Amino acid sequence: MSKEELRETYNSADTSANATVLYRNESIKFNWQQDKGFFQVRKVHERIKIYNKEGFDWASKKVRLFSRSAGNSESLNDLKGYTYNLENDKIVKGKLKKNGVFEEVANKYWKFKSFTMPSIKEGCVIEFSYEIESPYLQIDDILFQYTIPIKQFDLSINTIEYFTYNKLLNPKSDYYPKLTETVADRELDFSYRQETTYRGGANMGIEKAKTIKDVKRLYENVIRSSSINIPALNEEPFIDNLENYRAKLILELVAVKYPNEHEKRLSTSWDKVTETIYKNPSFGDQLDKSSYYKDDVDAILAGVTDPVEKSFLIFNYVKSKINWNDFYGYASDIGVRKAYKDGVGNVADINLMLISMLRYAGLRANPVLVSTKNNGIPLFPTRQGFNYVICMIESEDFNVLLDATEDYSTYNVLPTRVLNWQGRVIRENGSSAWINLSPSSLSTDVTSLNVKINPDLTIEGKVRQQKTDYTAMNYRNRYANLSTDEHIKSLERNNGELEIMDIEIENNKDYTKPLKLTYDYNLVDGIEEIGENLYLSPMLFFASEDNPFKQETRNFPIDLTYPFSDKYIINIMIPEGYAIESLPQSGKIQFNDVGDFTYLSKQNGSFLQLTVSLNMKTSIILAQDYETFKEFYSKVIEKQSEKIVLKKI
Repeated sequence: MSKEELRETYNSADTSANATVLYRNESIKFNWQQDKGFFQVRKVHERIKIYNKEGFDWASKKVRLFSRSAGNSESLNDLKGYTYNLENDKIVKGKLKKNGVFEEVANKYWKFKSFTMPSIKEGCVIEFSYEIESPYLQIDDILFQYTIPIKQFDLSINTIEYFTYNKLLNPKSDYYPKLTETVADRELDFSYRQETTYRGGANMGIEKAKTIKDVKRLYENVIRSSSINIPALNEEPFIDNLENYRAKLILELVAVKYPNEHEKRLSTSWDKVTETIYKNPSFGDQLDKSSYYKDDVDAILAGVTDPVEKSFLIFNYVKSKINWNDFYGYASDIGVRKAYKDGVGNVADINLMLISMLRYAGLRANPVLVSTKNNGIPLFPTRQGFNYVICMIESEDFNVLLDATEDYSTYNVLPTRVLNWQGRVIRENGSSAWINLSPSSLSTDVTSLNVKINPDLTIEGKVRQQKTDYTAMNYRNRYANLSTDEHIKSLERNNGELEIMDIEIENNKDYTKPLKLTYDYNLVDGIEEIGENLYLSPMLFFASEDNPFKQETRNFPIDLTYPFSDKYIINIMIPEGYAIESLPQSGKIQFNDVGDFTYLSKQNGSFLQLTVSLNMKTSIILAQDYETFKEFYSKVIEKQSEKIVLKKI
């Protein structure tokens, strides 16, 4: 630790950084013990400079550890940490103590070991080191990028000749570290303790014990990297998952071959992955169970023959019967029978139960394996590539995707966390195939806005809205459980001197129908008077004022989540004593062949009538189209903010 590092007030290569990793060292190797076999040791050492209060979050670290049972769990060991501050030109060192270390059990598979460094101040440097011991041969991804810059990162990975790994640098990243690969000799101590026992009558004991020395000479495959000045991975608005674009080294275990044994190939295909998952008792077996719900489903479907109605009744029944506990997973956690009895379960408990009931009712329903947005897009065919399961009904009459974990999701309207490229459907005959998860139809939001200008220049009127599909689901998720007063306050918030009255909602909780919303409003600050002219933005509080796409360039695609159509039909009553001085011109702005903005304005007697619509037929805008999209969206914002000018007569 140097005084120069403590005196540093900013990163000259990235002045926006709130903190910088001064040095990171990570090493991975495999050791052997008689009672453990081969185990993995991962050592981490980091030194981080914190420039300001916004960088204080980097003084806390959370490490995820797999925790299944005593013999199949990872452990964090030898944790040490220090905080360095410069006081009166002297380096003051604070030590991480036990009260700064915490353990949290997430579920039966994972736990977290976290720690918070002491004596954090602006300008301090923290330093910590630890090792993770794992009984598993799989190697977690090596991260080369943080959301802050890294000045130096040294990496070494030593894998035993018995284990073969495929390596891949994330192809979606725009930073590629340089790797060197060599082979090194190693002596590994395979010594073990041998005991000779005796039995005499009813007694048994150890006659003698000795340690058998067995040191083997083998080779290791070594990957090394020494990288300097690694740029930060910067968040951008409307990104699907930043993790998809992080520079990282992915190592896939593809084969294991011990001396005098046949090679065991682990590399696989997506077909093999889905086959393995289906054979898992926590997956396939759960689909075959029906006795626990049979009588209830028979009662629900009594007299019903239409397959669409059957699916609707079962879908609603599962939603009302089982509450989601917020845990993901394609494998049942507690078993569908217990989840049904307790009324709570994880994603798989709920959706595997749904599939089973639909099959029982004679529908062709199958599970679809999904990697959610926060899990990223899998680059290798592995079971870890999936973390979620939904339902697909395939029929000559209708094909739908369903997820019963959300109250307001419906046919082909899934929770947005699921809308991540593709899912893998597994059919009853054992075949599997990729299906597209991206919505194909536009979610609509149609707003009718009546505007009356009062003599005191306040504005009053009525709003009518109708929302479908994702716009309706998002609105219900946000507002359905609020009281009327809470709902009104939320709509009024950040909208100047807006007052909302007499709000009415239709189909607030009936997700099968469009959501309809009406209310009266009064707006105090909606008109600007200059001389004898009145200036009015016709979209009032619905106009978009800020453009989220302000950066000069963009590295990652824009994710709009779903295709949409927003339409505003505006009727403005021209007040007595005024006439139109100027009116925004009608026109259309096009974005490639997937987006358009239309603005139509005309006078009809004493009324001004405007129709404003924005349509996006795609949810993904590629980074190479950013300049064009940014220009398009800027024109949309500019057009929405144009004003009608009324002159006094």
